[in-house]
Amino acid sequence: MAGGAPVSARSDAIVAELRAYGMTYPGAHSKSPWPGHDDLAVKDKTFAYLPVAGDPFSLSVKLPYTGEVALGLPYATPTGYGLGKSGWVSFAPSDDQIPLIEHLKEWIDESYRAQAPKMLVKELDEREG
Repeated sequence: MAGGAPVSARSDAIVAELRAYGMTYPGAHSKSPWPGHDDLAVKDKTFAYLPVAGDPFSLSVKLPYTGEVALGLPYATPTGYGLGKSGWVSFAPSDDQIPLIEHLKEWIDESYRAQAPKMLVKELDEREG
């Protein structure tokens, strides 16, 4: 719960779908560097910071190509801890502002490609045909 307000089942379902989607990438695995996170990583490099079930929706991804445009969204900010300087963007929309799942997946894809070794990106491209 955030601020006493219950987190919606919709938010948890979207995070679960994003996590399952991210795990389909070559070499992807879960990474929980600290409590409250169940992130997606490749070769131990995080490519998507996701909340645990029951926490409000949020997403942080590395967007070297679309980051500037994404930062124009009202719920987007440069990621803290200096990551924003490297192209990381954090999204914390209210439940009714959560972008379409297709858009969220595009951000995860861009971030994966920015973080994964070239051989795994090539494997992904070959898989996609």
